[in-house]
Formats: sequence, structure tokens, C-alpha cells
Amino acid sequence: MPEEESKSIVPDVSAYQDDHHAVIATPVDHAAGAVLPPPPSSGSSADDDDDDDGMLRMSFLEHLEELRSRLLKCLAGLGIAFAVALIFAPQMWILVQQPAEVALRELGFQPRLIQQSPIDGFMTIYVKLPLLASIFMASPWILWQIWSFVAPGLYIRERRFAGPFVLTSAGLFITGGLFAYFVAFRFGLKFLLGVGKDIKVEPLISIVEYLDLFINVTLGVGIVFEIPILIFFLIMLRITTPKFLVENSRYAILGIVIVAAVVTPTPDVVNLMIFSLPMILLYFVGIFAGWILTLQRDGRSFPWGKMLLFVGLPLLLTGGITIWLMVAKFGYRLLTTWPFLIK
Repeated sequence: MPEEESKSIVPDVSAYQDDHHAVIATPVDHAAGAVLPPPPSSGSSADDDDDDDGMLRMSFLEHLEELRSRLLKCLAGLGIAFAVALIFAPQMWILVQQPAEVALRELGFQPRLIQQSPIDGFMTIYVKLPLLASIFMASPWILWQIWSFVAPGLYIRERRFAGPFVLTSAGLFITGGLFAYFVAFRFGLKFLLGVGKDIKVEPLISIVEYLDLFINVTLGVGIVFEIPILIFFLIMLRITTPKFLVENSRYAILGIVIVAAVVTPTPDVVNLMIFSLPMILLYFVGIFAGWILTLQRDGRSFPWGKMLLFVGLPLLLTGGITIWLMVAKFGYRLLTTWPFLIK
């Protein structure tokens, strides 16, 4: 074949490489005078790059070192919160013993708690109570450390939940503690102290046993209030779906009632309902948050306008009518503090 008729693709290599850059050779067809397209890239797609970008891969020992670092930071935050709570320990004890004082006075007993051993006062007021307060005070910091430990294994699109996770989790935990103090613990304590009133049994309450009961109820309710966060993460990790949780909600409600019966310090139905109803509500709040997440995954938006119109407005009207009936027909009056309605 004549040489002028033959076509040979000669690469025009102008590659150089220094410490930072490298120029890749571009194939040129000299016979046709055209630049050939570069060969297809063997790398992953843009979507995969977006997913894997920023995902930190660590060895087992590095994970252990990271866990150790986060635990030390949690303990440091807890220690600082404990030091602050220790300053206000006497004032906090006055608030903590107030439910017992109110319950005893309403039942007709002497409103006082007793100390059975010389060390009980110190351990109760200056050790256990500040430690309980420091757990609630340091909960945002501790939850942030938990998220920071988990975050390297998440995609970038999942890390945007850092702020909402910390704020919502800490808010629910603190709200659960407040609900236990203002509602659940007071109702349960009054029932327990009044059990033997009709048979002339006068309660003599130790400050150690009283605070232990207070800690169990407060921490128990605070942890139970984390149900929406647990459900949301189960849906986010695709372990379950909102549809599955709704279809099997009757089993979840049964489990919630059993847990409430264990946590509730009294065996009566009223206190059981006080514990279980908020837990059931939080269960469906978690499903609702997970449903919004699935809508975002599918590229759909949540119909907030219709939701407020068909759900919010009827609830508002029902609440207003209920309050009006209780005030106008049943002799209740409104208060600016808890329980807000009194007969």
C-alpha cells in the first residue's frame, strides 16, 4: 500500500508531569487532520462521586481511637456540667423535694423527708442530684459527640441531619424530663403516698429512696421521649418503612403500654394513661417525620397547606370547644400555670 494512502494514528504526546499537575496526551489523526475524542474514563459516575465524597474510611484501631476520644470529650463535658450543677445543688434540691411536699400536704401528712444515715444528705444532695442535672445539661454536647463519631461513615447528603439530630434529640430528652417532673412523677407520687391513708399508715420517706425514685422516673421518661428519633433513623437507614410501622401500629401500641406499665410507679389506669398516651403520640410523630423523608427521596414535597387545613384546623376547633365546655358547663377555670385547668 502506498505510504501517502496509509493512515496511521500518531499520538501527539505533549505530556509533562511535575509535582502537582499532569497533562494527558491527546491522540491526533494526522491523515484526517482531526483530534480524536479521549478514551472513556474508567472512574465512577458523578452520582457515586457525590455519594462517596467525604466518606472517611478508617481502620479498626482508628475507630477505637476515635471512640476513645469521643468518650473522653463526653466525660469532660459531663464533668463541667457537674461542676456547674454542684454550685446550685441546694436550690435544685428544694425544687426536687417540692412534689413530695405538695403531695404530703394535700394528703394531710407532715410535709418532710428524713435522713437515715449521716452520709445520706451529702450523697443525695451533692452527688446524685448534681449528676442527674449534669446529664440533662450536657445532653446536647454528648449527642453531638455521638453524631461526630457516626458521621464519618455517612454520605454527605446524610450529614446535613447533624443539627436537627442534636437539637431534636436533646430537646426531646429535656422535654421528657420536664414532663416527668411536672406531670408523671407528681401524679404517681400522690397515689403512692395515699395508699395507706385510710388505714392510718403515715409515710416516712427517706431522701435516698425518694431521689432514687425521682431519678428512675425522670431518666426513664426522658429516654422514652427519644422514640421519634429512633423511628426516624430506622427509616433513614431503610431498616423499616412508614407503611410497615402504620400497618403494625397495634403491636407497637401494645408494647408501649407494657413499657409504660413497667415505668409507671403506680398500678392505676390513670397514671398508666398519663405515661402511655404521650409515648403513642411520639411514635406517630416519628412515623410522620420518616414519611417526610421518604417523600424527599422520591422527589415529592409534603402538602403542608392541606395538612394544616384538614388536620390542624379540626384539632384547634376541638380543643377550643373542649376547653369552653369544661369552663362553661363543668365549673372549671383557667390558670396560667400547671395544670392550667382547675375545678
